[in-house]
Amino acid sequence: MTPGVLYLIPTTLGDCALSQVLPEGNNSIIKELKVFIVENIRTARRFLKQVDRTINIDELLFFELNEHTDLNQISSYLEPLQKGQNIGIISEAGCPAIADPGADIVALAQAKNIKVVPLVGPSSILLSLMASGFNGQSFAFHGYLPIDKAQRSEKLKQLERRIYNEHQTQLFIETPYRNNQLLEELLKSLQPQTKVCVAVDITSHDEYIRTKTVKEWKSTPTPELHKRPCIFLIYK
Repeated sequence: MTPGVLYLIPTTLGDCALSQVLPEGNNSIIKELKVFIVENIRTARRFLKQVDRTINIDELLFFELNEHTDLNQISSYLEPLQKGQNIGIISEAGCPAIADPGADIVALAQAKNIKVVPLVGPSSILLSLMASGFNGQSFAFHGYLPIDKAQRSEKLKQLERRIYNEHQTQLFIETPYRNNQLLEELLKSLQPQTKVCVAVDITSHDEYIRTKTVKEWKSTPTPELHKRPCIFLIYK
């Protein structure tokens, strides 16, 4: 039997219409799927109803994959694929498997020679990089920085050295309720001429993307970032 296909299904990054960021071709694929691997079943159901109100949610099979999932269990999620059934992975926001637990499923699928098809959709990493004016040929995304203040300060200094020595853009995120504190730390720890891009609520109505030097940020009012999805970028 020919194995099924694993589709990687992007979702919106924030409050915007699906048609603004997701191509119509995605919907036709989604409507044919009966099995999904998702971070949160409730939000996945809501997303699918936005795709097409006629989708019968009760007929669908959901496997939950998040930080609470036993990694020894996830190989069983691929059993429908091995029986010829297609599966879709849905992220909470943006593209699955990019800074996302879906990467573990994709790795298993590749190891089993299962076809993986990424669908088109928004990535906060790429969209913020596009709008930053920074180097888009060499860049690194680090996820969350260390929580410990001393370790975080040292990490920022390491990343700053890389932008000057390797000409590489550095990207990272923070828990939304600590965004303001992280921006304050950036302005304290980095050199005055280092550039910082703050990208908030990407693709939503309240989108804010600005690039300034540390010196310029210090002399102008900073945006309110509390509990808003945000990504930070630094470059020379």
